Amino acid sequence: MPIKISRNLPARTQLEAEGVIVIDESTAVRQSLRPIKIGLLNLMPNKIRTETQFARLLGATPLQVNLTLVKITNHISRNTSNKHIVSFYRNWEDIRNQQFDGFIITGAPIERLKYEEVTYWEEMCHIFDWTQTNVHGCINICWGAQAALYHFYRMQKYDLSKKAFGVFRNYALDQTSQYLLGFPDNFVIPTSRWTEVRAEDIPVNSGIKTLMVSKDTGLCLLDDPQHKSLHMFNHIEYDLFSLSEEYFRDLERGESTEMPHDYFPNNDTSLPPKNRWHNEAKLLFCNWLNDIYQTTPFDLKEGE
Repeated sequence: MPIKISRNLPARTQLEAEGVIVIDESTAVRQSLRPIKIGLLNLMPNKIRTETQFARLLGATPLQVNLTLVKITNHISRNTSNKHIVSFYRNWEDIRNQQFDGFIITGAPIERLKYEEVTYWEEMCHIFDWTQTNVHGCINICWGAQAALYHFYRMQKYDLSKKAFGVFRNYALDQTSQYLLGFPDNFVIPTSRWTEVRAEDIPVNSGIKTLMVSKDTGLCLLDDPQHKSLHMFNHIEYDLFSLSEEYFRDLERGESTEMPHDYFPNNDTSLPPKNRWHNEAKLLFCNWLNDIYQTTPFDLKEGE
């Protein structure tokens, strides 16, 4: 089934080329089923790339998805044109009275800042609280996941001795979870972060369950039913070239950066990497959307 996005969104051309079924409002209204309403709070610097990554995963499921792009109300993006933001994004303040089946909060390149030093931290706290009344289920990614755990549980983040950067093997700890149905015992996921949260800091009576973990990079995915959230600390949504672009960008800036782990074949940067995580990424989002579809009311207002 398709994903409904604006006819002029740049991601549309790429998604159609990949075979993802994309529709607009005129087509969607002719279908009798209620589409799943998903909001994407996009905090990543390359917003167009991130839109495409998540739309690709949401559009690979058998359900019709209505995607709303959301931004921090007064934050001005330095890496995406204002024309694009104005054309396709809604301020959170303008949609805060709406109900969503699902909501995604992305990572952000600010993880080494203290949370209270983030210029939009106050609004982030309001958004996290808002998800508890206006959203049926959330996925928080990387910094978004760390920030949610800090807000709800005061779980701290810790600086790593070096950046966790590359493709790392993770292990499924509970394949009976509705979110891990169909997953193999182990799989690889892209990672790019300078900080971590630790298993020993998970509150004993929180009900949080660890679903994925890596021997190299620690916690990967937590199920937090108390807050209707999945917390994913790695970038399972990344496309094939996300890590290489980060790597070469840092080199051009003169920053000391190691080659991404287990990413380039034979550690040869002239060879194209292979996408070994896309199937698991699609499966995770398919399972998440299926769980939302099975448990959300037909009329979202019934969940208020």
